[in-house]
Amino acid sequence: MDVNLVLFKKNGSQKSFSLPSNITVIGRRHDCDLCIPLDDVSRRHCRLDLNNEALEIHDLGSRNGTFLNGQQVNGETPVKAGDYLRIGSLTFQLQIDGEPDKTTPPQDNGDKAAVGEPVLESADDDLLDLDIDDLDMDDSGAFLDELEDL
Repeated sequence: MDVNLVLFKKNGSQKSFSLPSNITVIGRRHDCDLCIPLDDVSRRHCRLDLNNEALEIHDLGSRNGTFLNGQQVNGETPVKAGDYLRIGSLTFQLQIDGEPDKTTPPQDNGDKAAVGEPVLESADDDLLDLDIDDLDMDDSGAFLDELEDL
């Protein structure tokens, strides 16, 4: 099973990241499989588990929670292609085996937190300028290693 996280930016641009293994820990620490060094992401925020052709998300006791399609993740939660995942102030869409073939940001119905869109305070306005072209996994497995453009 080929799983990608598609990161959305406020201006509509996006970048796809492949999961590096069957168990992928996402968090702020540099030893996480996908490292997101943002203050609103916990050191060990959540984990994606791929087994028996099923994918599940687990929140690892994160301070701000992990959200799937706008709902806070509690325990083992199955995910499917097209689901939206919010970790801190970043929103991703899950793409599994090429589905959905076209990824789109969540629809804004006035309640941004409910659809998984990041709700940014004025102090975080610089997140809107995130240069996703500079984001990639490096040889150490770190993700979003350098976010100096935030």
